[in-house]
Amino acid sequence: MRLGMRFPNTISLSFAIALSGSGPACAAGQPSDVPPWLQAHVGEDEGQIARVVLERARALYLQKAVRNPCYFAMDATRPNGGAAGRRFYIICEADRSFRAISAGHGGGRDLNGVADFANGRRCAKNFGNAMDSELTAGGAYVTGETKTSFKGYYRVSAREDAVFLRPFVQFDGEGEAGNARQRAIGGHPAEVLAGICLRKSPDSPYANHDGYVPVGKLVDYAGGRSDGCTSWSPSDARQIIPMLKDNPTTVYIYPESHDIDAVARAGRGGSYWNASCLKEIGSPKFWRKESL
Repeated sequence: MRLGMRFPNTISLSFAIALSGSGPACAAGQPSDVPPWLQAHVGEDEGQIARVVLERARALYLQKAVRNPCYFAMDATRPNGGAAGRRFYIICEADRSFRAISAGHGGGRDLNGVADFANGRRCAKNFGNAMDSELTAGGAYVTGETKTSFKGYYRVSAREDAVFLRPFVQFDGEGEAGNARQRAIGGHPAEVLAGICLRKSPDSPYANHDGYVPVGKLVDYAGGRSDGCTSWSPSDARQIIPMLKDNPTTVYIYPESHDIDAVARAGRGGSYWNASCLKEIGSPKFWRKESL
């Protein structure tokens, strides 16, 4: 799906402010059409959503006019894991439902002294949109198709193996996130096979041309880092992914590059950032694909 930002003839002041990316100092001081029940979830405490994140996510959802009654947002400036790591938001305004869950951020990479843009497990310092960077890129996305891929087999008992088929929801982005499909960016369960070896299984429908299949240990890395995608716990993924079957919706991921640049220049006075993570990382950085 190729995305384009097309505005209706008349838009509300709060809608224009949210899309402008002018930061929380401006957005927070203006009137908002966020309904009162949702306003109750706005804030920077655990389980809440920062105002700038909500207003941009809501503006994107209203502008795209998708049929799905729910939309998503992620605040990648918040810490990852534990109660404080509930930073992915599922918002369904029709039934007044708001839920905050954990989600992983892109781990980045350390290129052996050439460039180090790796992220820690708890807080993300580095963001970017370069191919193979394994970094999270903030911005506007719409969910696409869901694909299920064979990853291998894993042991469930002394005599039984199970097939590991992992679903993946493709994201289509715009602007600096416009290469999301080329980067294979999307959402999936935080599960992976570790310690993989090849086993001769010519009768398996998944065997390669030499008759081998990968076998490993199934690892749940919820609260860990991804390769740039949004990863959910397996239990959360089982609820989220069916919501998107033939029913796309919007995903807004904060921060965008201009937010990162503003915080790098002026700290929290430049734009919103989670205080705990900003103290830990010192200063964030956006690695642009043109320079990385």
